[in-house]
Amino acid sequence: MTIAAGVGISTSPPASRGRELRIDFLGRVDYDEATRLQEEARQALADRDGPERLLLLEHPPVYTLGRGATREDLLATSEWLQSRGVRVVECDRGGQITYHGPGQLVGYPILDLNPDRRDIRRYVVDLQEVLVRTLADYGVEAEPGLPDRPAGVWIGPSKIASIGVHLRRWLTSHGFALNVATDLAYFDGIVPCGLSGVRMTSMESQGATADLADVTESCANRFCEVFGRTRLG
Repeated sequence: MTIAAGVGISTSPPASRGRELRIDFLGRVDYDEATRLQEEARQALADRDGPERLLLLEHPPVYTLGRGATREDLLATSEWLQSRGVRVVECDRGGQITYHGPGQLVGYPILDLNPDRRDIRRYVVDLQEVLVRTLADYGVEAEPGLPDRPAGVWIGPSKIASIGVHLRRWLTSHGFALNVATDLAYFDGIVPCGLSGVRMTSMESQGATADLADVTESCANRFCEVFGRTRLG
């Protein structure tokens, strides 16, 4: 499971159902800037100085290495990376290595799972459900990974969405990446999620013509539905 956890005990607020969730559509954001935004949002939530948030965006080309990643999973040479303008960044999420880039919807939920959702596995299962429902809105039939195979969302033997999260005192960061119209050739430079032989797919490859902005809106609605939040943005 693609999780990095530092889940200590914190003072429990009221039950999560019915909480307000601020949703931000940020467009294309550099990975370092998105990391900073997540950290600020999580600190504000911890200080009770800000709402729960869902940051929805896409990144310039970047390979991110989670805590379970090994350099052997990075297949691309330095020359290949430079010629394609792909960065390589280490991060504190769980999981191995993945790709983020244009045409991919990335979601970073900043949630407090206290007091009634303090279950890491359930959290990942719920993220999968958000993505399965989003894909269904466009006629794409997909299946969740957990409990029967690695976390994420799958279409047959191919993976269409990846999940990698981090929890600290039950506050979440990082999240999911859904391939909408992603250039799948970039996945050839890595062993995606450390799963040798697994091929990635996208909504576009599955015959679903969808604008990233429309998919973002659908995902926002499905997220509120699954997590029982009231939408602010």
